[in-house]
Amino acid sequence: MNFLDIRTDFAFKKVFGSEGSKDILLSFLNAVIDFNGRLICDLTIVDPYNIPMLKGMKDTYVDVKAELDDGSRVIIEMQVLNHEGFEKRILYNAAKNYSTQLNKGEPFNLLNPVIALTLTDFVLFPGQPLINCFKLLEKERFIEYNDDIELVFIELPKFDKTEAELDTVQDKWLYFIKNAGKLDCVPKNLGQEQEKAFAIANEATLSAEELDLQHRKRDWIMIQKSALDLALKQGIEQGIEQGIERGIEQGIEKNRRATIVNAHRAGLSAESIAPIVQLSQAEVEAVLAQAFKVQER
Repeated sequence: MNFLDIRTDFAFKKVFGSEGSKDILLSFLNAVIDFNGRLICDLTIVDPYNIPMLKGMKDTYVDVKAELDDGSRVIIEMQVLNHEGFEKRILYNAAKNYSTQLNKGEPFNLLNPVIALTLTDFVLFPGQPLINCFKLLEKERFIEYNDDIELVFIELPKFDKTEAELDTVQDKWLYFIKNAGKLDCVPKNLGQEQEKAFAIANEATLSAEELDLQHRKRDWIMIQKSALDLALKQGIEQGIEQGIERGIEQGIEKNRRATIVNAHRAGLSAESIAPIVQLSQAEVEAVLAQAFKVQER
């Protein structure tokens, strides 16, 4: 069997945002978001997966939107490539989904909380846990302003459990999202919702149009990643070359300063030292002034 790579945005929406995906999305959200100790029992998927809607959107992101049983809204996005302004876009989308709930003249107490859940296929917060949650807090005493806008990030590279190590529902969902595209059979010991998700992701159940769409998106991501890797490699190589040149220059300058100071201590004047180190007399005097100023400290 071949399964879709769930890390592509279209495949992610196919699995979690289809008409029959309510139980899958409920299980996933309850596993990865802390809803203050309660479980979400029902939700409505807004703008479900639709092939014609997705056509022509190769270069844009696709999100899954749901309205929870308490009126809260959740925006779920799968992001494979990092880009400039990415974090600002996440905040902008959350704020936009919060503000557009009201029509002109409606009272603000009708606003419902918005949670922006973002899964990234790259590390966004080095040294931090797998899941990070951000809210509005007072910056010194961490008093909570309110929880109407919440940003939750899950960084898939930090999830490294094997199939044998999957203990929780959260483990099983993250393993599915990260690894489904590389598997040829459904892992054992999964829950009913994960098994259903694998069934939806099975390429054998997709139409030719859907397969073409998914494969083109996957190929596009691979090309973009390769381009970024090449640019990074070239940048590192150029940086190393420049660093070596700069290091040599800095080494020469360091030796030159040491020569000036030692010659001065041996009794030579700045005028005599200048031709030795190939500097002007004023430059030699400036080096000496700086050197003895540092020593006085």
